[in-house]
Amino acid sequence: MEVTTLGYALLGLLARESLSGYDLAQRLRGRVGFFWSARHSQIYPELARLEGAGLVRHEVVPQADRPDKKVYTITEAGLAALRAWVVAPVAPAAPRDELVLKAYSLWLADPAEAAALLREQERLHREHQTGYEARLARLEATFGAALREPGGPPFATFLALSRGIGYEREYADWCGWAADLLTGARR
Repeated sequence: MEVTTLGYALLGLLARESLSGYDLAQRLRGRVGFFWSARHSQIYPELARLEGAGLVRHEVVPQADRPDKKVYTITEAGLAALRAWVVAPVAPAAPRDELVLKAYSLWLADPAEAAALLREQERLHREHQTGYEARLARLEATFGAALREPGGPPFATFLALSRGIGYEREYADWCGWAADLLTGARR
């Protein structure tokens, strides 16, 4: 079985802790949402494929007030597959950025309206940047210098968050710069 990128995302989460499908969906939105996303409806079929391939297993956990839940755990085969995938070459992703596509035709728009669109995007990216910086500050408070030592999930989270912060900062800067050009403002 060929594992999908979503499958590897799920394996990466399960390598940290055993989780239910619902918990996996929450982690995808929260912990890895800034660099990978999936719809809730994609998770359970992917878990079934991973289980069929022997990469995860589940245990049914009875619940008194709700239906029983399945808690998934990565297997040794799943860890081996994840370890191999983590260092495999990455194919360049095809860029798809609607705002940049709009910028390509921005000469057709009213400059004030275009600047307002860009300012709103700048605000949203700064908001995301601030959120990631707050998460990083919490991690630094918890792990201190150990956060920058390879060998565990905190280090990997530090790497991903640092990339997210850089992405959001650069995107917000670009939006502000482009809006300034449209309005004649100087930075």
